[in-house]
Amino acid sequence: MTRIEPGSPTSEPSSRISAEKTSSLPRSAGTAALERDPGMPSSTWRLRSDAWEYLRFAVKRLALSGEDSDALASDSEIHRNLRALETIEMYWAGFGQRYVQSIGELLNTGDYRTALDRIGRVVNRLRGDTIPDEPRDEHLDEQERAEQVSDVDSRPRFEVLVIDETTPADRDTMRTEALRLRAPADAFIYEFVVVPSADDAVAAVLTNPNILACVVRPGFSDRTRQRLSRELLETIRLARSEVHTGRTSERSSLASVQRVLGLADTLAALRPELDLYLMAGAHIEDLAGALTRRFRRVFRREDQLELHLSLLRRVSHLYDTPFFSAIQDHARRPVGVFHALPIGRGGSVMNSKWIRDLADFYGMNLLLAETSATSGGLDSLLAPTGAIKKAQDLAARAFGAKHSFFVTNGTSTANKIVHQALVSPGDIVLVDRNCHKSHHHAMMLTGGRAAYLEAYPLNDFAFYGAVPLDRIKQLLLDYRAAGRLDEVRMVTLTNCTFDGIVYDPERVMAECLAIKPDLVFLWDEAWFAFAAFHPVTRRRTAMASAQRLEERLKTGAHASAYRAQQARLYDADGTPAPDEVWLEERLIPSPEARIRVYATHSTHKTLTALRQGSMIHVYDQDWVREAEEPFHEAFMTHTSTSPNYQILASLDLGRRQVELEGFTLVQRQLDLATSLAQAIARHPLLRRTYRVLTANELIPAEHRETRRPMPLRDGLASMWQAWATDEFVIDPSRITVEITRTGVDGDTFKHEHLMNRYGIQVNKTSRNTVLFMTNIGTTRSAVAYLIEVLVKLAERFEEERAQRDPELAAAALAAEAPMPPLPDFSAFAPGYDAPGLPDGDVRAAFFRGQQRRHIEHVLPGELRERVARGEQPVSAGFVTPYPPGFPVLVPGQIITAEVLDFMAVLDTREIHGYDPKRGYRVLRAMQSTTGDAQSTVVPAQNPATDRTS
Repeated sequence: MTRIEPGSPTSEPSSRISAEKTSSLPRSAGTAALERDPGMPSSTWRLRSDAWEYLRFAVKRLALSGEDSDALASDSEIHRNLRALETIEMYWAGFGQRYVQSIGELLNTGDYRTALDRIGRVVNRLRGDTIPDEPRDEHLDEQERAEQVSDVDSRPRFEVLVIDETTPADRDTMRTEALRLRAPADAFIYEFVVVPSADDAVAAVLTNPNILACVVRPGFSDRTRQRLSRELLETIRLARSEVHTGRTSERSSLASVQRVLGLADTLAALRPELDLYLMAGAHIEDLAGALTRRFRRVFRREDQLELHLSLLRRVSHLYDTPFFSAIQDHARRPVGVFHALPIGRGGSVMNSKWIRDLADFYGMNLLLAETSATSGGLDSLLAPTGAIKKAQDLAARAFGAKHSFFVTNGTSTANKIVHQALVSPGDIVLVDRNCHKSHHHAMMLTGGRAAYLEAYPLNDFAFYGAVPLDRIKQLLLDYRAAGRLDEVRMVTLTNCTFDGIVYDPERVMAECLAIKPDLVFLWDEAWFAFAAFHPVTRRRTAMASAQRLEERLKTGAHASAYRAQQARLYDADGTPAPDEVWLEERLIPSPEARIRVYATHSTHKTLTALRQGSMIHVYDQDWVREAEEPFHEAFMTHTSTSPNYQILASLDLGRRQVELEGFTLVQRQLDLATSLAQAIARHPLLRRTYRVLTANELIPAEHRETRRPMPLRDGLASMWQAWATDEFVIDPSRITVEITRTGVDGDTFKHEHLMNRYGIQVNKTSRNTVLFMTNIGTTRSAVAYLIEVLVKLAERFEEERAQRDPELAAAALAAEAPMPPLPDFSAFAPGYDAPGLPDGDVRAAFFRGQQRRHIEHVLPGELRERVARGEQPVSAGFVTPYPPGFPVLVPGQIITAEVLDFMAVLDTREIHGYDPKRGYRVLRAMQSTTGDAQSTVVPAQNPATDRTS
């Protein structure tokens, strides 16, 4: 009989797994499936699930067929899965390495049915199922029986990481004590994961998203005794080196303090939602004084009950949803309504013969929760002091902000609130022209002067990328040279873009602040709310970047680097070096620079919230002194006095969810998107028909230090490296598929094929691309269905091509108008512009364009003739095609041949601001004092003299 050799849990259980073949975190190589297909991406917990599922399938086959040991010996898949699970199970509670070893021993003795029963228990738990109350397995010891019985408990379960060198007996004692302390009144259940080293601790928190707290004991070792993959060790190295860059730790006479501090800092940087506790024996008083800032509490080893209560209480704080609880309480109370809102309490519905189906469809709870009252614990969104205020404070904690605000009418409104709060008439705002239309409208509302930044174009796919940092720096330097830098108030950029291109906000803000140290930043993160809950993506969020930048500016190392760079950037008399020097250097901001950062999130787009549920997050060092009162006035301006309470409750619940399981949900989302990309790349028919666009196509090489086209496909360390170094990266949850070879345009592919035929919804297309977005609600079944549909469509397109007359097809292709280059922003017309610089007065042009006597409608043909004659027609409003979804023309912009060429070949169904029957809205020319009627001239504010302070 060929034995399955179990490894010792205290030595090297995975030492027989080749580092070249395995990747315990998170690329998840090492199982049978991955050795057959090394390109298949998967997180470690997905690997874990798949490995157990395969074992159940394979062992069930052995058990039912009655095959002998030769069949087991020939099934190398079982061997490889068991070996991989011996490593993986170290980082999970409940079963562990010895459980895996016991299954191997049962298989070696031919007891397939008992092995199958044990495997089935794990699979059922992973699926969320329960198992029988009465364990029937005589092989289970007392500890395993207690754990099995606990599986039927429906209370929410989490895991606690303990970092210490322990023996198997110590671990059993610890788990038994935890079971003894468990009480029926406890709202939650937790289990321990015990690892011996700092390396293993980092592996555990990156592997196991169920871990919500860490207990550090100073007896841990530094290096793992597991033979982990290069991927894991590289991830640990990157995490630790990044955490300690630019940081100084407290000095202590105790040598162990530095080790504990280093581990605590690393764990907190990777998973800031984790609660850290220290459990020590000797010198506990000295340790408490040195480590309080890192740890929630310090215990002696005998204080198990206090630790138990602390763990449960802390999770209860994360679980708390103050506004949702207030809504529930209100719905249960008998009240008399002598107020607005007839639908409240179901009054106008339940007493009607004609609309009772509203209650049948939505349920009574929705009606009972509807109210316009702001008393009885429900609070007011406009002036919150109770449940809403507490819910917003919890959101700020979750997203790493100093303040957070709920918005019930979408991120379009959130953007306008921030603009109005921070921008006065005449202030210059550097705006990504490719940004959402709400920013352009905000410039019109506030009277700020827009200086548009051009993103790099992706002409082959008919959409834009992002704005290179050197363009932002150059524009700031231009304003400095013109003596107008003091007028520049804010920079607003989209992070990430609709197509998934993500900035490095920390670098952008640092280098811009080096030129103007009081700049304000607004990051439109409408599609990026989920990123705050994954160790890699979090680093590129506005709030995390603001926090890191604030910490960096306080260090002595930063101050020294700043002084050294200033000596290179200025000569002895204070004259700045040429712009080329400023553009080539990675600029270092002054330690006195102010960190003033705002982010807007469409929570409903990427997290759990009802439609229009959004948030504004604030990390502003000058909040109280400069921004608080204007912000609240702006919030009052744009917020309804009757906000939807169900949206507010959903925002509260969405925050709870991501604090408790966000890491799991986001990693699964990223995995599924990568699986979709891999499926298209591997399937012979799909790759003939479709092409997944990677970083190679979406980001120019000069903006990438790493060269991997899809870093997550190569593992977490590869993704970490790219997100730490590259100027732009691609959000791996989005898959842009180029569909040129289908023979249909993106809009037709979306509506006629995906939606109408198969019921698949997608948000964005371009002329030759379709964007597939995964989210935290996407399932593996949904991805499988999409792949199935893409295969059916590919077969259909191939059949149509085969039946098409080659000569007619060639003629049609030749006659098809090529896509012209995406047009850059032309310029503001005289009277709205600032000669020599790009800023312009959108507001003045907009309001003039609202007056009928000042506009005319001109059809495209006539407009093209005017341009050809040398005239400069001026747009009277916003013209926004969907796609690409941003204003191609804004009020006051000169209409050029390039814009008309682009608009002429767009095959989109929806263009806001353009009437195909009447044409473009154009400002009528005004006679200037010289009699020149070729351009529009209007009185405009002089930004140098009329700027409102």
